[in-house]
Amino acid sequence: MKQLPIPYVERMKSLLGDEYAEYEKAVNMPPVKAFRVNTDKISIDDFYKLNIFSNEKIPYVENGFYLNYEKVGNHPFHHAGMIYVQEPAAMAPAECIDINPEWTVLDMCAAPGGKSTQIKNKLGPKGLLVSNEIIPSRCKILTGNIERLGLLNTVTTCMDTKKLAKTFPDTFDLIMVDAPCSGEGMFRKEEVAISEWSLENVKKCADRQVGILENAVKALKCGGYIIYATCTFSLEENEKVIDSFLKNHPEFELVPVKEAVRNHTSDGIFFDGCTTKNIHYARRFYPHKAKGEGQFMAVLHNTNSDIPRIVKEIKSPTKTDDIIFKFLDDVLQTYEKDGVKLYNGNPVYFIPDFKVKDGTAFSCGVTIGEVRKNYIQPHHQFFMAMGKSFKRRIELTSDSEELQKYLHGEEITCDSQNGWAVVMVEGCALGGAKVVNGVAKNHYPKGLRAF
Repeated sequence: MKQLPIPYVERMKSLLGDEYAEYEKAVNMPPVKAFRVNTDKISIDDFYKLNIFSNEKIPYVENGFYLNYEKVGNHPFHHAGMIYVQEPAAMAPAECIDINPEWTVLDMCAAPGGKSTQIKNKLGPKGLLVSNEIIPSRCKILTGNIERLGLLNTVTTCMDTKKLAKTFPDTFDLIMVDAPCSGEGMFRKEEVAISEWSLENVKKCADRQVGILENAVKALKCGGYIIYATCTFSLEENEKVIDSFLKNHPEFELVPVKEAVRNHTSDGIFFDGCTTKNIHYARRFYPHKAKGEGQFMAVLHNTNSDIPRIVKEIKSPTKTDDIIFKFLDDVLQTYEKDGVKLYNGNPVYFIPDFKVKDGTAFSCGVTIGEVRKNYIQPHHQFFMAMGKSFKRRIELTSDSEELQKYLHGEEITCDSQNGWAVVMVEGCALGGAKVVNGVAKNHYPKGLRAF
């Protein structure tokens, strides 16, 4: 039986009433695991034919499944970015509204990348995702997950939200604010969340959340949406933050979430002093009512008229960078030449016309590789994102001996022509290799290898 802090128990009994016993029972059960199919790499139908992890669908996530598999991170499908392991309740916020595939979206507090990668799967070729994380080590993890999933048209940044708003004012159609919180909803999953809980920390988190929301307003376009989410149950960090925000921003309204999410969540709570009559539009995900941990979410809509965004271009390569195009022409079947640009002096593939000043982002677009004296040394991200466009492919099955050798960093034999090739598992890019006379020299990063 988990030893929950007494003040927390008293607060939850006040919120849940007769339901508290059910909640207490649920919080002492094993946590629920889940994953999403990365539809930027493989369709749901194609994955169905390969799926060994569980066929039980998450009812409010089209590409989401509950997970029944041990050590999924070691599986080739995970290495190939075909799936993303994510707690099921944490998937609910990104499902609250229909996301226009051409939107420019910001995930303000994005690491490790669950909600970011979920949103990116909903964007089309003209859509853009900016994922921000203030802590450098976590930003590196975020960028690594985006790289593993092979996602195009993404930018990762590492800055506080105040600077972020100044860098990209009036820019985004949608902003996800998965705000740092006291973590009450994670008590079943993370013992450290219990030990770190205090009323003081609840108040501290609420103050910080208010500031983050204010910065989100500055970065949002007129007519845009903010999805505010936490993994906690406290009124101070949830409904009270929303109510205070709406008092200070009459141009915003709280709007209903999609029916599928509504059917698996509870209404937001009306509290003494609440002036938001439709606060029930906010949603609460409880572990005793649905399969998952704790989550709060609310959708805020800026009702001001939409103002078209001014399109700006980032720097494209000069004539001295012909080596980049020669490399791409040799390696890829097709690509958009206008998408080849320079960021921080390095070649990237980035299709959107979106201003990203050198030095602003942790990463921008797909890193093609490093320009050396007279050749390009391709980056792992290039193979992962552009694999399906490669001329030379080494196709492996998930149960092949050659696949295991590749994941361990060994050379493998192949029948591909000489040159840079992509190694694929079940049709999805896994990494790169340099083929020389029937031998594929391994270029799978050492830090990712299965030892």
